[in-house]
Amino acid sequence: MVLSRRQWLIHLCICTWAWLTWGFMMPEALALGGPQPPIGEMAPTFTLPTNSGAGEISLADYRGRWVVLYFYPQDGTSGCTLEARRFQESRPEFQTLNAEIIGVSADDVSSHESFCAAEGIEFPLLSDQDGSVSKAYGSWLTGRSLRHTYLIDPDGVMRERFLGVRPAIHSQEVLTTLESLLMPTSTVSSQTIENL
Repeated sequence: MVLSRRQWLIHLCICTWAWLTWGFMMPEALALGGPQPPIGEMAPTFTLPTNSGAGEISLADYRGRWVVLYFYPQDGTSGCTLEARRFQESRPEFQTLNAEIIGVSADDVSSHESFCAAEGIEFPLLSDQDGSVSKAYGSWLTGRSLRHTYLIDPDGVMRERFLGVRPAIHSQEVLTTLESLLMPTSTVSSQTIENL
C-alpha cells in the first residue's frame, strides 16, 4: 500500500502529536533507569561494601548529616573520573554544610581502592555489584549504575535528584542546590507590611 503525500503528512502529524503527548504526560519520577524515589519521602536504605576502612557503609551511618549519594557507571572512565575529581575538590565545602559524599557503582571494592589511590579520592565508594541499591534508586541499566545523584537530608528524607548530570559542573550544581535547601525561607512579618 502506497500512501499519498497528504496521507503520509497526516500520519506523520498524528505520530508526532502522540509522541509529544506521551512525553509530556510521563510522570516526573520516571527516568531511564526506572522509577525514582519520591522527593519528600524516606530514601531507600542500604548497606554496601566499601573501599574505606569501615568495610561496609549504611545510609543509617549518616543520620544527622546531609548525604550526596551519586551513582556512576565505572571507575576510571573519563566522565566518572572527572565527576569524582570535582566532588573531591568540592568536598571541604560540602563538609562545611554538614554533608558527606558517597559514590556508588557496580565495580568491586578492589577497583574502588585502585581508583581512589590513583585519583586522590578520599570519600567512600560503595560496591553495588548486583545492582540492588542502584535499582532501588532507579539508577540501573544493562548491568551498570547510571549517572544520577540524590540529596538526602539528615533525617534520611529524599530532598533532590539530578538525572541529567554533566560531570564537569555537577558537583557545583549539587553544592548550589544544597546551599539553597539550607537557606532559611524568608518570612515577611505583618509589621514589615504595615511599614510599606
